[in-house]
Amino acid sequence: MQAVILAAGEGNRVRPLTRSRPKAMIPVANRPIIEYVIDALLKNGIRDIVVVVGYRKEQVTRFLNQLDIPIEVVVQDKQLGTAHALQCAESKIKGDFLLLPGDNYIDPQSIARIKGIPNAMLVKEHSNPSNFGVVLLQDGLVTSIVEKPERSPSFMVSTGIYSLKKDFFSSIRGNDMTDAIASIVETGGHIQAIPADDWQDAIFAWDLLKMNRRLLGNLPSGKEGTVSRQTVIQGSVKIGKGSTIGPNTVITGPVVIGNDCIIGPNCCIEPNTSIGSRVTIEPFTCIGNTLIMDDAIVGSHSRIMDTVIGERCRLADHTSSNKATGILDIEGLILRSEFGAIFGDNVTSGQFAIYKNSIIGNTAIIESRNSIISRIIPDGSLVI
Repeated sequence: MQAVILAAGEGNRVRPLTRSRPKAMIPVANRPIIEYVIDALLKNGIRDIVVVVGYRKEQVTRFLNQLDIPIEVVVQDKQLGTAHALQCAESKIKGDFLLLPGDNYIDPQSIARIKGIPNAMLVKEHSNPSNFGVVLLQDGLVTSIVEKPERSPSFMVSTGIYSLKKDFFSSIRGNDMTDAIASIVETGGHIQAIPADDWQDAIFAWDLLKMNRRLLGNLPSGKEGTVSRQTVIQGSVKIGKGSTIGPNTVITGPVVIGNDCIIGPNCCIEPNTSIGSRVTIEPFTCIGNTLIMDDAIVGSHSRIMDTVIGERCRLADHTSSNKATGILDIEGLILRSEFGAIFGDNVTSGQFAIYKNSIIGNTAIIESRNSIISRIIPDGSLVI
């Protein structure tokens, strides 16, 4: 069986993290999201894989070329929608196939449930259904699907994962998959709904923290770096090659630490934390439920909780980022959110800065002793 993975989109609502990378390439638990999708397919014996790329396609292509299996790459020159992206791969499809988004996590068991059933979709209940295609069901069949309704008639949503026959292409009328599925249902065709076991999507940047927690739950322990005898490690902790953990540091898993990191001494790394490669965590700093990307520096005497830190960020000493509830305007949507901070890439933050429920754009400079609470700071800003 073949599989088509759609990895052409940007992920506008996850900005600023997608300004420099497609959403499918955001690292969660230190692996790009698309890698989890590929792993789920491989565990089901599916090795004939086509990936549709578009936005910042070079990054996805470079990553795919590093894998041990050959993957066919197709380019969507303009990001016109999911059905249009699928049509770009039509010439590569030989028969029945799976269609999957490259920026969602899906577990292998759910793939096993759907892979042998033609004309089916994986569905899952979600607490915020209006962010997805909402599905109405009767006797296990799809009776209606509505894309992102303001008032949702159901909590059941489409995961964007389908098992389809080659003749599905004749049902495509517009650029989106929702329209094609609705067309099949309206003309009397059957689409079977298969419940997914475990599926995670990050609609907004702070949703990455939930995905990170979930994926760290499967983390195998391993210590390839240098760990001081005075370090205390509890639970599942993975430490990469060349990393150094200083004395009197306490790490409570699940935690993953990449290669060539310097942590401590006297640090506290709390559960559900991912630390990328070449990251420096200076002494007397506490970090928990946080995702840190490569080449970041967090200064001493800082407390970083419920936060996403992009690549090459520089947070000075005594930085505080703590979870708070607030209201944010994302792409014209007024949303209630709860997290510490989202830092884009190359952010510089001065001493004694405080962040709560705020998004800091790429290359922004926040001078010392600022309090950023329930705000969105645009890319390239200077806050004095």
